[in-house]
Parts: sequence; structure tokens; C-alpha cells
Amino acid sequence: MSQEVTRQQIEEVWIEEEPYYASVGSEIALFESAYRNRLPLLLKGPTGCGKSRFIEHMAWRLKRPLITVSCHDDLTASDLVGRYLIIGGETRWIDGPLARAVRNGGICYLDEIVEARKDTMVVIHPLADDRRVLPMEKIGEQLQAAPEFSMVVSYNPGYQSVLKELKQSTRQRFVAIEFSYPQAELEREIVVRESGVDEATADSLVKFAALTRNLKGSGLDEGASTRLLVHAAKLIVSGITPNEACSAGIGQALTDDPDMVAAVHELSAALF
Repeated sequence: MSQEVTRQQIEEVWIEEEPYYASVGSEIALFESAYRNRLPLLLKGPTGCGKSRFIEHMAWRLKRPLITVSCHDDLTASDLVGRYLIIGGETRWIDGPLARAVRNGGICYLDEIVEARKDTMVVIHPLADDRRVLPMEKIGEQLQAAPEFSMVVSYNPGYQSVLKELKQSTRQRFVAIEFSYPQAELEREIVVRESGVDEATADSLVKFAALTRNLKGSGLDEGASTRLLVHAAKLIVSGITPNEACSAGIGQALTDDPDMVAAVHELSAALF
């Protein structure tokens, strides 16, 4: 039981220092406008393109606590809303991360929302419309969201399937912001800023990423993300050769298929 309490206690984070985020469009203005109008947000885009960093930046910008929940198949409504626990011989109600964000006016970020069970997703519906309430059936309470509360969910449309798609009854409650990988010049700047690698190497990594992204749907589910480029760049800065860094930091991370791993390795060898 104590492990559950500890897990719940570390969900909420106040971001004191500005996280580095390079804007690629009007996403900051859109977020701020939705926040002022108390509208929930849906972030769409491929993995590793900056959605999570963007949320951290906005939490810092708006001076609100950030509570992040990574959704998965076993996520229950109680995991979000809360449950009764026995603590020190007494039965006590412990708010879940969503309930704490609602009470305290935090930003609740539900990452990869389509991974959550359908019955779990239903609990967010009253929060994501004009009611802005969280039903807490176990304690007989309709929790009204604080004015500063904001709900943000994300998903990767590239991984959608018949069984894991965002239902219209859910998605039409949200203002949607679409993310994609940055333009080459900006992506190079991000890689240099985040890893400390030189610009020439960063330029080659960005070109390499573009080649792998062209293989999406032709052997790869996804091409190299900006996150993976930063990983490889950090390996290079620490002394790993570029080819080894691309293999370990990108190629092996993208696929287990031996032929595709070899193909990705050939792409990196052509550039380095």
C-alpha cells in the first residue's frame, strides 16, 4: 500500500526552469487560447516529435503543476480518479492523478490516450465538455474542476487501428493541435542545442533521419524521430563513432528486422 501512495505522490511536478522548446508554428498561441477558454486539447503527431516537451514548456509558461499519466491497457478508472487504501490501520480515500489535477488546477497530460481501456476513457468525457466535472462514484462526489485545470491528451495517428482509434464521441470534445517533425534547419538547431554535437554532424544526422522517414510503410513503422537523433548525437559527443551511434541509437531502436537494420546501417554509412 505504501508503494501506491508513493507512486501517487510523485505524479505532480512544478517545472521551475524553462524547458527548451523550439516552436514550429502557432502551437503556443493555440494552447494559451484554449487554456484561457478552458478548452481541452488533443495533441496529434508521431512519437519523438516534441509533444511531451511542448507540454512541459507550457506548464512552465503558465506556472501550473503538470501531472502526466502514461496510458496503457491495464489503466483503470480508479487509477485516474482514486481509491480507498488502508494506511496505518485506517481506510482513507486517496485521490488519483486526474482528481488531484482537477482539485488543484493542474495540467493533466494523458499520454497515448488510445492505449487506455474504453471504459476508462469515459470518465474524462464530463471533464472535456462544458460541465468540467469529474464523477467520483465511490465517494458520491461530482468534483468541479478548478478554473486553472486543463486536460491535454495525445496520440500517434500512425499507430491507429480498428481496435485502437479515438472515438468521435471523445475526439470532438477537444481542440486539436497537429505536430510533425521540424524542418531540417530547425531540427539541426535542436540536435545541436540538446546534445552539443557540431553542426556538420547534426546536419548529417538530420539528412539520415529524412532517409529513414522515407521508409515509413516500406519496412519501418516510423522513421527516426528527433528524439532518436538527439540520442545518437549524445553518443557521438561522448566518443562513439557516428556509424555505431546511428546503429545503437537509431537503427536498432527502430526495428528488430535484420534486413531493415542492415538497410538503415547502409544509409548511415553513406552519410558518415
